[in-house]
Amino acid sequence: MSATATITMSALPSKSTIKLAPAQSHAEASSSQAQNQPPKSQKQMTKAERREQQERQRAAKAATKAAGPQPSGSNQNSAQVKKGAPPAASTSASVKKGGKGPDGKPTKDTKETTSDDSARGLRIFSHFGLPKPPGPSKGDIHPAIIRLGLQFSEFKIVGANARCIATLTAFKTVIQDYVTPPNNTLSRHLLTHLSPQITHLVSARPMSVTMGNAIRELKLEISGSDIDLPEQDAKNLLCQKIDDYISERITIADQVIQETAGTKIKDGDVILTYARSSVVEQVLVGAWDDGKQFSVVVVDSRPMLEGKKLLSVLSAMGIPCTYLLLPSIGSVITEVSTVLVGAHSLHSNGAVFSRAGTALVAMMAKQHSVPVVVCCETYKFAETIQLDSFTKNELAPAGDIFSSFPLTRSKDTLTLNKQLNLEILNPLYDLTPPSSITAVVTEVGVIPPSSISSIPLALGRTTL
Repeated sequence: MSATATITMSALPSKSTIKLAPAQSHAEASSSQAQNQPPKSQKQMTKAERREQQERQRAAKAATKAAGPQPSGSNQNSAQVKKGAPPAASTSASVKKGGKGPDGKPTKDTKETTSDDSARGLRIFSHFGLPKPPGPSKGDIHPAIIRLGLQFSEFKIVGANARCIATLTAFKTVIQDYVTPPNNTLSRHLLTHLSPQITHLVSARPMSVTMGNAIRELKLEISGSDIDLPEQDAKNLLCQKIDDYISERITIADQVIQETAGTKIKDGDVILTYARSSVVEQVLVGAWDDGKQFSVVVVDSRPMLEGKKLLSVLSAMGIPCTYLLLPSIGSVITEVSTVLVGAHSLHSNGAVFSRAGTALVAMMAKQHSVPVVVCCETYKFAETIQLDSFTKNELAPAGDIFSSFPLTRSKDTLTLNKQLNLEILNPLYDLTPPSSITAVVTEVGVIPPSSISSIPLALGRTTL
């Protein structure tokens, strides 16, 4: 005779009465006795029992997640799921884990997980500096620094020289507006005051080598300032030191490089340059003003398209120019006499860190026995050794933000943006190996890549 059970639910959802018929099988009676016993502690359980309990708890959690938030009237059912862990719970758990439902087809949850993973982007490039507006200011940030941070993040100020000059000019304003607190000295407290200003600029865009060298020099001048000087005189002296640094290490250095590199340009030469370097621009304009007749090939690439600015300056001077994009360089490299490029930084192993695409131009020129000359100031020298452009780099903004040609459609419709299964990656710099470089023109002379580490000694100091 089969056992029968009558279940009567009361009106309240949290209470239920279960009445069992007298005819019970021996297995049911023993199971009910096991349920009435107090639960065993972890020490009393065997290893198999503990594993079984853990599996039931995992299945119950997975079922609760899959079901989502439940109304208050279903507390009874959720309690039963946690206690008994019915087969449906294990099924939903297997769907969540394995990504397949009972019919063997991928479930919706699996697709959503996959799309979330792809939306995270390429994790291997996650350490690259991203262009982003600076966050909320921490500490007393000067308005000039806030404005400069926004210009950096929006790429309104680009180029190693321009960024360094803008940073030092902003620090001059900060120093002039600074007031030493009571019971403090300017040489000690001003360094503390400058720290949040520097941090704010770095949060807007990673610090360049030129900015780092200039800030290090400024801190040395501040720490060595005379404590007996009146405050205003000390501030004026620091501002004068900043002006001297800009004049000697950038302005005058560029003039010397212009004269030295200009002697390498002869009548009838075809000069190829990549993107836009302010030093290379001065060299070409100076050589044309000296009466030399030559032509220029401007190679450019997306998304910055900086070569357009150089092209407009050179063509306005009357210099014959040819403009092409980087993939087409193979068609003109055989007609080129010399390659002139700029640099973002110069490393002690002779490698040049410059705008992405420079390495390709230099390697193509070496393949066709065309000399590659790098124009670079010595204050861009870094005592580190860099072997690739992966360990440290920066991401350029997506889209042609500097495009100036007439558009028949809005720029938003022509710009390639991130999508569900598309990640835009624009590394800003690449590393040109010293084997692809013929010479580096600096204000201390023309140096082969193998002797780059001697630059500090040429300046009469042990370090920069």
